[in-house]
Amino acid sequence: MGATPDPRLLLALAVDAAHEAGELLLRRPADLGVGTKSSPTDVVTVMDTAAERLIRGRVLAARPDDAILGEEGSDDAGTSGVRWVVDPLDGTVNYLYGLPQWAVSIGVEVDGVVVAGVVHDPSKRETWTAVRGEGAWLDGDRLQVSGCRELSQALVATGFGYEVAERVRQGTIVADLIGRVRDIRRLGAASLDLCSLAAGRVDGYFERGLNPWDLAAGGLLASEAGAVVGGLVGVPAGKNLVVAAGPALFPLLHDALAPWRPDLGPAAEG
Repeated sequence: MGATPDPRLLLALAVDAAHEAGELLLRRPADLGVGTKSSPTDVVTVMDTAAERLIRGRVLAARPDDAILGEEGSDDAGTSGVRWVVDPLDGTVNYLYGLPQWAVSIGVEVDGVVVAGVVHDPSKRETWTAVRGEGAWLDGDRLQVSGCRELSQALVATGFGYEVAERVRQGTIVADLIGRVRDIRRLGAASLDLCSLAAGRVDGYFERGLNPWDLAAGGLLASEAGAVVGGLVGVPAGKNLVVAAGPALFPLLHDALAPWRPDLGPAAEG
């Protein structure tokens, strides 16, 4: 292992790779070769895998000793201490239906800590970037989470899992929460939900079931824009649950969710 790499240089490579993958995805073929993964609602297309191949090739050509973890199967061990965490097409169902709410998400870890991230939204030509300790940005404009301080005034984004029992329980939680907040948004791409939080387009966000590639870049963007990103009762954000909001709103959203224990999944329901 050599000197610690400059996160800005890692970000520059991530941005280039995300833009190239985005251009590929915009050339949406008539036949998307749709398949399923964990359930009939968890879809994958030939474009997901093609975009991941492009990103993997671009990264390894520049940094052959790095590790890569991708949603569509990339799992290169690497020896450099740098790992690229890639969702080549976050929002595949939206992409499948022609809805312009999907993104390429790339987070870069050094020794297990995410130090840089990009979320590129090709449909809207928006590129969200962050370097740890240096803030979050949207196409050159610095981002800041909203100053919402009341749950009743909060616009909250969320998402749903793929298994039926999980979705039913999540629907019950949302049914309780919707009478206590300004409104709920379910837009279908976790990375863009977290970017929307960073930009103040929503005030809060929660979701169960995020994988590392869902959270790496978007989580860094949200935290660098001033959000608290965590789980319940002091547990770090992760697959069991992600709750994110500005510092004033986070404890209110946390406490509204805590009695339901959404981090425990369907088995928690009595």
